Amino acid sequence: MAGRASRKPTKKQSTPKGSGGKIRGSLEGRGATPPAHMRHWYKDKARAQRLERETAGRASGERTARTPTRQRRDDAPEIIGGRNPVLEALRAEIPASALYIAQRIDNDDRVRESIKIAADRGIALLEVTRDKLDRLTESTVHQGIGLQIPPYEYAHPEQLVERAQDAAEVPLIVALDGVTDPRNLGAIARSATAFGAHGLVVPSRRSAGVTAGAWKTSAGTLATLPVARASNLTQTLTAYREAGLFVIGLDGTASVDVADAELASEPLVVVVGSEGKGLSRLVRQSCDLVVRIPMNAAAESLNAGVAAGIALYEVARRRRR
Repeated sequence: MAGRASRKPTKKQSTPKGSGGKIRGSLEGRGATPPAHMRHWYKDKARAQRLERETAGRASGERTARTPTRQRRDDAPEIIGGRNPVLEALRAEIPASALYIAQRIDNDDRVRESIKIAADRGIALLEVTRDKLDRLTESTVHQGIGLQIPPYEYAHPEQLVERAQDAAEVPLIVALDGVTDPRNLGAIARSATAFGAHGLVVPSRRSAGVTAGAWKTSAGTLATLPVARASNLTQTLTAYREAGLFVIGLDGTASVDVADAELASEPLVVVVGSEGKGLSRLVRQSCDLVVRIPMNAAAESLNAGVAAGIALYEVARRRRR
């Protein structure tokens, strides 16, 4: 018909040749989800890689960075905490530089006497918060009061023999081998003072020193009993033997009882070992005699302070004969 545009039938679009594989691939998906440790977004992957690098570095001798630990210097002051220990230290005239009193402290006779003694001796009185006193005493029980003492001045081992000679007495010295608890050192100092010893000898390494804990346990006896430091305990014992002193070691495996030690009345060095290991091999070889404290088998060992007290009592008893 005129005036009517002719229309051609449209050709039906067909699927392009060669596209079947593409369509089938899109329908197959991406496969199974990979495990967590294989995903790049896995939250612990970086940490695991870092640990692996550190392990490999240590295996190859590479040093890794470490956070430095704070260690107390030997020349740092000590803080004694507790109302009884502070009062006993002040009564014993232990050198002190400051008395710390917590704010709003509940005063009692011990606190008042401590303040009076400190004031009479010219010791600085400082009022601090309890938080600061906690830090100063390293969170030990201080009961609101603390006493700062200067670093301990150690004697030389030879001075202990000279002290006995000046007093015209038979030397009696206590040496500590492997005793690492300052409270044991303080307890031994207390026993040594009670039974007439002229001083203690401690190694300069891997041994307890005169700290606030030792002062506290000694009940003030460290103010009158000198403590010497030995760079090498074995060599010091050898020097004592060359000076005419006998060396007796305490060890639970010995065959001689301490009560049967005939050397007790002679110039003497009593060596006390650690609770667990006893005397070290070289120190044991340096002894003239090794003795034991007889006790029931149920008790494997005695506290070092208790053992020293028993041995020193036996020495004092034999010397009184």
